Amino acid sequence: MIDIVKLLGNEAQTLLTHQCIGIPQEMLHLPGPDYVDRVVAPKDRKPGVLRALQSLFNHGRLANTGYLSILPVDQGVEHSAGASFAPNPIYFDPAAIIKLAIEGGCNAVASTAGVLGAVARQYAHKIPFLVKINHNEMLTYPVLHDQTLFASVKQAFDMGAVAVGATVYYGSPESRRQIKEISEAFAAAHELGMATVLWAYLRNDAFKKDGVDYHTSADLSGQANHLAATIGADIVKQKQAECNGGYPAIQFGKTHPKVYSELTSDHPIDLVRYQVANCYLGRAGMINSGGASGEDDLAQAVRTAVINKRAGGMGLISGRKAFQKPMQDGVALLHAIQDVYLAKEITIA
Repeated sequence: MIDIVKLLGNEAQTLLTHQCIGIPQEMLHLPGPDYVDRVVAPKDRKPGVLRALQSLFNHGRLANTGYLSILPVDQGVEHSAGASFAPNPIYFDPAAIIKLAIEGGCNAVASTAGVLGAVARQYAHKIPFLVKINHNEMLTYPVLHDQTLFASVKQAFDMGAVAVGATVYYGSPESRRQIKEISEAFAAAHELGMATVLWAYLRNDAFKKDGVDYHTSADLSGQANHLAATIGADIVKQKQAECNGGYPAIQFGKTHPKVYSELTSDHPIDLVRYQVANCYLGRAGMINSGGASGEDDLAQAVRTAVINKRAGGMGLISGRKAFQKPMQDGVALLHAIQDVYLAKEITIA
């Protein structure tokens, strides 16, 4: 096990001892070994969906904990293959991506229909597949910021995937079309007994104001989570909140003063707790993204995992920090993230 306190440095005290008051843990539907029976079973999901979710929870180093560690590698489309894989060219090969997920002890591997389909007969029975069905490709010029369907739910089902994933750019002019497309796709996935994961991202230049990027504000990203749960996401992927007050700063939409005076504070765990609360208080699990690779990846990944777990989140989906380095280092980073969720001393705030 890693030394979590050492990696947190001078933040260890505040991150490990903080208690949420505005939205106490007793209000949440928390992850646990019985999550599918306790939280998912009462929903309108078909038995196949329960089986699909349980297969996710039963795999990897976090098996039977209710937490998830997922390796996502869709950046070959989203950021370009060169930008993503030049630091470590072995990952141009889909088999290397799957190998990293397996050796890294992940619950699942998430990627494009092309990547997963290329090795489906070799690996679909060895690790759960999560097929991302829409993407924002970067070859179009001038650059567009829109999610386009690249694959169908049926394709994902036929290759043996247990779940489909998709992105909606909430706040963008194209979001209404994306909401309709993905709502229909998620309903089709549930009919086939597959689980659904939504990348609930914000996208609007107006969300940056006076030098502050409110794409990661708790109030705006929280509402994106609420919309994600509304269209049938079983799991919501969200960037970890880093600020608050997006609504009053941009002066649009509707909010309430108590969101800022009582339900949240400027503490990072309180900000993420508000994101979790917007996922129907945990009835849809929330996983945070790991972010870009850079200096001090290990410490940053552990910090993100501690905040997510203590806020009531369900885990991490971390890609670039893991695959843009030698495989053994990527495996070590994934294991470090998982160590946080396995550590009994890291409790819910």
